Amino acid sequence: MTPIDEGAILRALHTLQDPERRKDIVTLGYVKKVTIDAGRVTVVLEPANQAPAAKDALRAEAERVIMGLEGVAEVRIDMPAPFGGRPQQDAMMEKRPIPGAKHVIAVSSGKGGVGKSTVTVNLACALKASGARVGILDGDVYGPNIPLMLGVTGEPAGSNNRIFPFVSHDIQVISMGLLVDDSQPMIWRGPMLNKAVQQFMFQVDWHDLDYLLVDMPPGTGDVQLTLTQNTQLSGAVIVTTPQQVSVLDVKKAVRMFDKVGVPCLGVVENMSYFTPPGSTERYEIFGSGGGAEIEREFDIPLLGQVPIGLGVREGGDKGTPITLAEPNGEIAQAFQAIADATVRRLGTLGHGVATP
Repeated sequence: MTPIDEGAILRALHTLQDPERRKDIVTLGYVKKVTIDAGRVTVVLEPANQAPAAKDALRAEAERVIMGLEGVAEVRIDMPAPFGGRPQQDAMMEKRPIPGAKHVIAVSSGKGGVGKSTVTVNLACALKASGARVGILDGDVYGPNIPLMLGVTGEPAGSNNRIFPFVSHDIQVISMGLLVDDSQPMIWRGPMLNKAVQQFMFQVDWHDLDYLLVDMPPGTGDVQLTLTQNTQLSGAVIVTTPQQVSVLDVKKAVRMFDKVGVPCLGVVENMSYFTPPGSTERYEIFGSGGGAEIEREFDIPLLGQVPIGLGVREGGDKGTPITLAEPNGEIAQAFQAIADATVRRLGTLGHGVATP
């Protein structure tokens, strides 16, 4: 990979014009500083037009052209306030909305194996069943299972540095699993992964979404921080199982979201119990009380409990999630209740409710 240099950055920025002055932003002197550190590019811009909408548009275009350069892993565009204006308080003000999505919701867990992707897919289906326009960004770059669960295959198309999402079951979706052969291991280093994640966030042509669900990787590493620190998230849904080994790791995820200023919408307790066919007796295979413990300790609501069922595995393997395959079943109804609780929680946190 060819190392990126300042000249390449400036040549890319030469393509951007101030629409009022009809000259490129380099010639106009808007570019004040370019810093490159191991593929991480920081550019300080001071545009003449200080209108928020104009600055946001310029920031987005600058990030787009720089991210398209070989050797770039991350991009940060700083626009200091003019003299007498309000200074930027911290990095939180650098967070950007994802174009085309009203609400961006992270679905996260502290560890793998708790059914986070299953919850993401079925929560998306439940929101869609309520009439919302929904998309899924599969940010679990090391274990991208969303394409299988939604029956999506092939390579995404694109144009003018924009990636077009696939549509399955009327849900828009993008995933690393659509870019890399499923037989090949993901052995990318952090900078390459961060670049891919940023492209998914800001270069996918999401179309008029009420809710974009982000299937987060397990844990609290670099990819998770890239997703949470660069994006305006409406909130996070935390997935756990009842057992203590899951609850301990989930607590770390809750604390991570708190540190980066993302509100936790609530907890979903997956694999809560098993009811044999023809029986009404519940068996708590993985113990009990995990979701309630998170609710008590962090004062975030338990959005719902999802039972274990054979249909969940079958639906995921066939590309037809159980919420669609058995909409009147116990598990689908549990996910529908969780979707309704999530929307209500968004309203109580002041985000409003996206109406179809």
